[in-house]
Amino acid sequence: MTKGKLVLGNVSSVKEFILLGLTQQPELQLPLFFLFLEIYVVSMVGNLGLTVLIVVNPHLHTPMYYFLFNLSFTGLCYSSVIIPRMLVGFVKHNTISYAECLTQLFFFAFFVIDECYILTAMAYDRYAAICKPLLYQVTMSHQVCLWMTMGVYMMGFAGAMSHIVCMLRLTFCDGNIINNYICDVHPLFKLSCTSTSINELVVFIVVGVNITVPSLTLIVSYTLILSNILGIRSAEGRSKAFSTCASHVISVSLFFGAAAFMYLKPSSASVDEDKVSTIFYTILGPLLNPFIYSIRNKDVHIAMRRTLKKKILPK
Repeated sequence: MTKGKLVLGNVSSVKEFILLGLTQQPELQLPLFFLFLEIYVVSMVGNLGLTVLIVVNPHLHTPMYYFLFNLSFTGLCYSSVIIPRMLVGFVKHNTISYAECLTQLFFFAFFVIDECYILTAMAYDRYAAICKPLLYQVTMSHQVCLWMTMGVYMMGFAGAMSHIVCMLRLTFCDGNIINNYICDVHPLFKLSCTSTSINELVVFIVVGVNITVPSLTLIVSYTLILSNILGIRSAEGRSKAFSTCASHVISVSLFFGAAAFMYLKPSSASVDEDKVSTIFYTILGPLLNPFIYSIRNKDVHIAMRRTLKKKILPK
């Protein structure tokens, strides 16, 4: 038996992988470690703070903040799936077992797909609030929100399992060095000694569905929203309607732009391009979302002040 491989007769199967990390330049390892450690801490504080704020403030118990809670929770989870393992790679030899690699891939895919559909649900919520305000309470009832959330996590589970089941059919019989900081599908394909054509087709279908369906929903929702906003006579009313959508549009652009660039391109594309695009939606997205939705949000500011007053000046 050789290190990193399990030999069975004439077939050698890799049992662990080596993650090369974000960069191989020694002088950058320590600075990048502290940079991403700081990003991780800020991301955790921001997302956890926003989830707690939504839970403890009854006036934020509305469909919009219900989905924002799920968005923050999802960001909290998949940042924790990605960044800690990435930080290890900056300070020491980063070895990950085959089982751990597939586990990371599963949860990474699960939470990324979840975020995709949560952003879509938030767009539908904005459509209902702006275009059908009189029917909003019925359209976005508690039961409807619950069913939508269940659908979000079911889509995440189905997509993640599709990747894992197809990955199990591959044989890794020689190379075990992954030129990335996470176990993702394309870097693993490059190590396979069996054909990945079926896997690539599955990735294209799963990613295509999980980008095309939400994208069409987003386009239709925001086309109707924009049409409705332009029909508002009051400049103040138009400004208020635009402001309720601005944060969501920024998050959607950041997430879907990076995800489409990452997965809907040939597998022969540059590894460095993969790493950069992955950073945008796995690290910067969860970092920025709490601030995108909080900086100009009066409801969040009010909730924060009330919560701080209760802590500082308890009865």
